[in-house]
Amino acid sequence: RVAMPARADADEWAGVDVSVRRGNDHDPSWFAGVASDARIRDREFDLVVVGAGISGCVFASRASRELGMKTLLVDKRDHVGGNCYDFVNAKGFRVSQYGVHLFHTKHARVWEYVNRFSEWTPYEHRVKAAIEREDGEYEHGGRRYRIVGVPPNRDTINALFPEADLKTDEDARRWLDARRSVNENPKNGEESALTRAGPELYEAIFKHYTKKQWDKYPEELDASVLARIPVREDVDDRYFSDPHQALPKHGYTRIFENMIMGDPNITVRLNTDFFEHKDMLRSKARKFVVFTGPIDAWYASQGLPKLEYRSLRFFEEYHEGEDKTKPFFYQPCLQLNYPGPEVEHTRVVEYKHKPNQPREAREHAGTVVFKEYSCDHGEPYYPVPNPANRELYEKYRDMAAKEPGVVFVGRLASYKYFNMDQAFLNALETFDDVFGVGDARDAKRQKTVLGEGDGPK
Repeated sequence: RVAMPARADADEWAGVDVSVRRGNDHDPSWFAGVASDARIRDREFDLVVVGAGISGCVFASRASRELGMKTLLVDKRDHVGGNCYDFVNAKGFRVSQYGVHLFHTKHARVWEYVNRFSEWTPYEHRVKAAIEREDGEYEHGGRRYRIVGVPPNRDTINALFPEADLKTDEDARRWLDARRSVNENPKNGEESALTRAGPELYEAIFKHYTKKQWDKYPEELDASVLARIPVREDVDDRYFSDPHQALPKHGYTRIFENMIMGDPNITVRLNTDFFEHKDMLRSKARKFVVFTGPIDAWYASQGLPKLEYRSLRFFEEYHEGEDKTKPFFYQPCLQLNYPGPEVEHTRVVEYKHKPNQPREAREHAGTVVFKEYSCDHGEPYYPVPNPANRELYEKYRDMAAKEPGVVFVGRLASYKYFNMDQAFLNALETFDDVFGVGDARDAKRQKTVLGEGDGPK
């Protein structure tokens, strides 16, 4: 088994070249700090917003544009955009520091909102999986693989099990029904997956991939973790089926810059840890502190226990083809998953396949790829669903509802994985409710129930 490089595990960003991050903009004042800056010390704000990701920027932008409110927006990182943050690296490729992001939505309100801040390039994401087979057509790390589509569909079944010879959707339905277990109340992830995929697909695609992502086999996880995995009877190979699927023409970071930059009502301070200045910053908020960080971080600062998350490590590689006069691609698609136990990385991402790359990147004779590994320490990406975490989160949720002068909003504050569009919608609707504007004025309007996000892809 090929293990994670030790230096990438020890240092969160040791495996990634972040020495050059071009293509974005900022105001120098964003790095002035808060402790000794008279522009902060001698002022009050309507809102102090903690976190400059989706939720924080929605609150700051709408508070200014719709209500004329002044906001102090702080983030402990050195950039805006949260986990959506992307940049043009030293080789000229637009990459995402926190893993590949794909925008898709069925919510008309979200699509209208994000179009205010960016032009969009249509893009339908297609994920492939490399399944180890001796007669596979693809070579990686000295092994042969067969490349198939995920989520699995009729073509996937035919590629992995040629004897099935499925010609129609009905053929696929019969093949799956003969293998799916009947279980109306699955007690864990394995039982849930077997009701959807049957044992062959479960073993080939889901079992070991889940172990690599969560460091637990499906039988050790809540049924909900694998309940959202689709298995298709047709040949639709798109990862998402939402009507709106696109990439921001100039990258994700530009969206957040357009939301807040140059707005006289929004003061931004980066490299600012809220908890290091908590009392001072809380005193600056005339109305609310809007907290978009992990809900357990708020209470861990008071000595209470933390919730459990899975994190990620990225290991960057640069490759060139033999013919330096032609554009080179390392793999056949943007995202290639490795579900098997023979390698430790879960997927390889090649950003050059994205259509919103700078033109010179698409014509480059080389390419950068990112091998992705899952771990239990570092940035909090994925909440770990189990009874103990659920009980602790519910305790914190009840405490947060009674916290005076604080609004908790976002995926981390909700201890739930949100897709990007879900994060936007959650922030928009929470803003409506807090300030009694927008859709909140409709007495019949109910807050959208957000299902589980896609989770680790």
